[in-house]
Amino acid sequence: MKRRPKHGVTLIETIIAIVLLALALPPMLWSIRGAQLQRANPVLASRARWLAESRLEDIIADRHSATRGYDWLAAANYPDEPTMPGFPGFSRRVVLAETLADLATPGDGHMSVTVEVSWTDAGREPRTLSVTTVLTEYAP
Repeated sequence: MKRRPKHGVTLIETIIAIVLLALALPPMLWSIRGAQLQRANPVLASRARWLAESRLEDIIADRHSATRGYDWLAAANYPDEPTMPGFPGFSRRVVLAETLADLATPGDGHMSVTVEVSWTDAGREPRTLSVTTVLTEYAP
């Protein structure tokens, strides 16, 4: 009498497969989570850069405005923004620092303008991005 070959999975093979999956699944899920965090952080940093550059462009436009000009550049005109509408988790502040300024003589004053944007990244680490430029007082 001929023996038929066995087709199917034994209980031992099933248990071995479950144990292997149980050992392999957590590291796979951790790596997927890590990849997700690495994917989100550049997006948040890019958004922060855009927010900083946007505010800096506003300040430069104020500097060159016929109605505002260099004298408008004061900390009181650019208050801190602890929360930003449409951008939850981001905050922004402007730091204006007069350097070697002789405001009595047009053409001698200049100041550094720094815009700092703060946020919490996907790994819950606090981050800050600073963008700085120099604006001058010059004779018309």
